Amino acid sequence: MSRIGKQPVAIPAGIKVSQVKEGHFTRLDVEGPKGKVSFPFRAEVGISIESGVIRVTRAGDEAFTRAYHGTARALIANMVKGAAQGFEKRLEIEGVGYQAKTDGKKLTVQIGFCHPVELKIPAGLTIETPKPTTVVVKGADRQLVGEFAAQVRGIRPAEPYKGKGVRYSDEKIIRKAGKAFGSGE
Repeated sequence: MSRIGKQPVAIPAGIKVSQVKEGHFTRLDVEGPKGKVSFPFRAEVGISIESGVIRVTRAGDEAFTRAYHGTARALIANMVKGAAQGFEKRLEIEGVGYQAKTDGKKLTVQIGFCHPVELKIPAGLTIETPKPTTVVVKGADRQLVGEFAAQVRGIRPAEPYKGKGVRYSDEKIIRKAGKAFGSGE
C-alpha cells in the first residue's frame, strides 16, 4: 500500500462531500465556505465516504495504480483543504512603472511593453491588488490558483541582473554581476 494513499482524509465541520459515478470515472464534489471543487477520478481507485473521513483504495497492484493511489489521496486532501481554508499565492512586481490593477473580471498588468497586458480572471478565483505592485490570487482550487499565478508571472519573469519583473513573494532571485568595463590589461 502507498504510505500516503492509505491515510484517511478527515472531513472538517461545514464541508459537504458527494460522489457521482460518470462512466469509468467517479467525480468527487467538495463544497465548503471558500467554494466548490470537483474532480473526476479514474476507475483504478475506489473512494468511500464514511463517518467523517474519506478513504481511497486501489483496484490492483500495477505500477500505475500504485502511483495513482497516492496521487488521488493527495488531490482529495487538497480539495478538502481548499473548500475549508482556500489557497493563496502572492506575486510582487518590481520595476519602474510596473504595476497591476483589477477591472471587474480582468487583471491589467503594465510591465514594460508598449501596451498593457490584460488577463481574464477564471471563474472561482478572486484577485486582489492591495498595492499596485502586489497581486494576490485566492481560490478553493489549488491547481487553478497556481496556474493563474504562473500565467501572471510568465508575462515577464524576474530577470537576474536588476531583478525587474514578476516574482512570487517567497521567491529568491539569484542576482548576477553585470559586465565589468575597464582596461583590458
